[in-house]
Amino acid sequence: MKKSVHHFNPENVSSINDLLDEFAKTGVFGGGNLGKAKDILFKAKADGAKVFLSLAGAMVPGGMRKVITTAIKSGMIDLIVTTGANITHDLIEAFGVKHLQRVDAESDQELRERGIDRVYNAFVPETGFPNFEDNIKILIDEFYETKNKEGQLITSSHEFLSWLGPKLKDDESIVKVASQYSVPIFVPVIADSVLGLQIWLRSQFKTIIVDEMRDLEVIQNYFHDSEKTLALIAGGGVPKNYMLQSSLMSDKDYQYGIAITMDRVETGGLSGATLTEAVSWGKLTWESPKVTVYSDVTIVLPLLVTAWVEESQHKK
Repeated sequence: MKKSVHHFNPENVSSINDLLDEFAKTGVFGGGNLGKAKDILFKAKADGAKVFLSLAGAMVPGGMRKVITTAIKSGMIDLIVTTGANITHDLIEAFGVKHLQRVDAESDQELRERGIDRVYNAFVPETGFPNFEDNIKILIDEFYETKNKEGQLITSSHEFLSWLGPKLKDDESIVKVASQYSVPIFVPVIADSVLGLQIWLRSQFKTIIVDEMRDLEVIQNYFHDSEKTLALIAGGGVPKNYMLQSSLMSDKDYQYGIAITMDRVETGGLSGATLTEAVSWGKLTWESPKVTVYSDVTIVLPLLVTAWVEESQHKK
């Protein structure tokens, strides 16, 4: 059946949902895929699917903190897999230091000398990491004193962050909001972060073991207990694979898939792998509604979350 391309009509747009609907109607190129992503999200939620979000990249320095907490509060997402870096940057802000848009400096060498860290065109002030380290070491020690058994603490990223959330005073912290709404967070390579380094440092004085297998068991159970699931993939890397592989030990696959990425397929790397390739691994079914939006996560994710909030408010 032949269908002509719909030409985007700005006069039909008075809301974010109208905007994405117009994109969907075009049916082609990046705009068409963005509109399709919204349709898949809404369909999955209407069908009662749990939404598992994998989150890579520098999302907190990139201004995505409230986007993620709003997605949690609005009931859009049910589980998060992310990097230790994202949690570290969330905690930097939770402990009172904000990321900056602009720092006047002539070079990265000058930034180094001043103790300022750069994340593309965002910055962590010189007080950011020292303040983080001062606060987190106290909390790690408290966690140890609370949870150790006979002088030994064996834990996981999910267990630690679930305990940590209620300890935070910042109501916009991803870690705190996730704990309030019973949304589990998994950090499969927590050692690859300043947070991981601080846990390691405390482990030099106390017996602290972060057992990744404990996390693996818990996320497998979450997937197994969810009748239907949508894989919402923001970026690539370890979070993407870790979340998708939760289906490999189950007798079912993800029924819906949305990927947001700027990575290419030609390297053969997981970050650029398509959702159709995931079918060959038994992670999604061939029939699963799925789409890849080739764009910056900091553009697409706010649009999807805002559309969901808008629709939820309209239904209420």
